[in-house]
Amino acid sequence: MEYIEMHTHMVSRTTDDYYQMALTGCVAITEPAFWAGFDRTSADGFDTYFQQLTEYEPKRAAKYGIQYYTWLCLNPKEGEDRNLAQEVLWRIPKYLDHPTVLGIGEIGLNRVTRNELKTFEEHVALAIQHNQLILIHTPHLEDKYKGTAIIVDTLLSDARIDPQRVLIDHAEEHTIGMNLEKGFWTGITLYPQTKASPQRAADMIEMYGPERICVNSASDWGPSTPVAIPQFVMEMRRRGHSDDLIRKIVYENPIEFLSQSPKFQLPRRIR
Repeated sequence: MEYIEMHTHMVSRTTDDYYQMALTGCVAITEPAFWAGFDRTSADGFDTYFQQLTEYEPKRAAKYGIQYYTWLCLNPKEGEDRNLAQEVLWRIPKYLDHPTVLGIGEIGLNRVTRNELKTFEEHVALAIQHNQLILIHTPHLEDKYKGTAIIVDTLLSDARIDPQRVLIDHAEEHTIGMNLEKGFWTGITLYPQTKASPQRAADMIEMYGPERICVNSASDWGPSTPVAIPQFVMEMRRRGHSDDLIRKIVYENPIEFLSQSPKFQLPRRIR
């Protein structure tokens, strides 16, 4: 089944992963900016990184027939450094006209500190100023509910924010309802250790329905599975769900959300 990978970090993956994703039906990828596995010490490093995301990775994906898009930001893990954040934020606008840049992301909170919150608010203001879609990272483990609630409240406090243009990612059973009830799109991340398994994701779909929900692998440097979406498809089929329902979640929903950016082009359908 064809699918769109809404959140994956291909700069950390091999070309073999592109090959496997293409074989399993991936037709498009969106890659948010993220932590490099270490804290970058200067804004110059981000310039190099943004060039990699906008110039190099689209060509690598194209070799496997996969459309590639990206999001730009300073990741929440580095949001504590306010001086660095302001330098990076100053550089982002020059990339926003690039044809593969869909918006600002993944932004949000990591340890839920005041500095991180300020950096988050500045990213949101930048997205509003440039009419960009927003992709949100929510904290892991014990900070998940608290961090998600603060993010949701911060977004809703700004009358300029349209929840339909925001996807809050890494939802779990105790946060997905909050995201959907407030009108946001939400993402379920399929991870082998943290976040959600294909089985838990299927449970959440059965509880909340398919509207405004996408699934993704968020594969990166650590233990992760770039073909997690096909594993989710298999789990949904095992439970007897129709291919129409599954396609809505893994293909049609991503298109509906991403098409709010005029840069996103509908992938060629596979017959």
